Amino acid sequence: MSGNAKFTLNDTAIVSVTAHHAPEVVTSASLDDRIMHTYERLGTQPGLLESLAGISERRWWPEGHTFTEAAAEAGRKAMAAANIKPEQVGLLIDTSVSRDRLEPSSAVTVHHLLDLPSSCLNFDMANACLGFMNAMQVAGMMLDSRQIDFALIVDGEGSRQPQEKTLERLASDEATVADLFADFATLTLGSGAAGMVLGRHSENAGSHKIIGGINRANTSHHKLCVGTLDQMRTDTAALLEAGLDVSERAWANAEEYGWLDMDRYVIHQISSVHTSMLCERLGIDVDKVPLTYPKLGNTGPAAVPLTLAQESESLNPGDRVLCLGMGSGINAMALEIAW
Repeated sequence: MSGNAKFTLNDTAIVSVTAHHAPEVVTSASLDDRIMHTYERLGTQPGLLESLAGISERRWWPEGHTFTEAAAEAGRKAMAAANIKPEQVGLLIDTSVSRDRLEPSSAVTVHHLLDLPSSCLNFDMANACLGFMNAMQVAGMMLDSRQIDFALIVDGEGSRQPQEKTLERLASDEATVADLFADFATLTLGSGAAGMVLGRHSENAGSHKIIGGINRANTSHHKLCVGTLDQMRTDTAALLEAGLDVSERAWANAEEYGWLDMDRYVIHQISSVHTSMLCERLGIDVDKVPLTYPKLGNTGPAAVPLTLAQESESLNPGDRVLCLGMGSGINAMALEIAW
């Protein structure tokens, strides 16, 4: 395979990875209650969020709490866990899908809130749910080339606004069965934030080395999931099947890379259906796949680092971890970590 499909990092490692959880718990049952009239009117059954997607609850930020505030707090936690000071950060990447403006970047606000130095390069990197993992690759290249000593990657996602707007539409007398299915994926989303500090493995004792990974794309599917802050319209079945196909492309050389028997598989958190079908398609042991979607929902780019942060205390030095990410469009990525 030519081009940039495969990459290797030489001296890049995770120094810290942290989660910042939204405080308001919103159950799937409470969302069903708000559109119960529509279910009854259309003769459809409530409960699919829990029975089909396996999501019993998700979280919301309080009204007025911004995505950049959430991302900044996650970054603050990550720097504290890595025991580094703001002036040591040479690169900040904000990978949030959720944003309340087009300009300037979200990264500039996070940069300001964290009091990062003028010398710290900062920008947004958006690639649907894959942005955080893409940022790990880009930051790793800058670390390997010794342009920086530490990189900080942050992500702050919020599902409150799109879910409130979606529930309003679905509660109306004009809502159809087609609307219910097209908007179903929106109700699986959740709010959360994550932060990660990357540094050189050789200079940070106890850090977790990133070995490398692989990328694959099939952008003919770029219309299957299209979202704004008010609505996300998704062809759920087609997106699932197309995403599995792209993941399988990325998995073609799994045996060569030694990925068939990892100690942990940290995959993007979507639903129980996606998880079981992905594991079956790729031959992954489901017992090695930790889950966060049942209580957090799909937190977009924050899902992989949130899950990794949850697992970090139970991982042992030397464990092999494979992160598997997917972003609508469709892009897929696998990234190996030697814990």
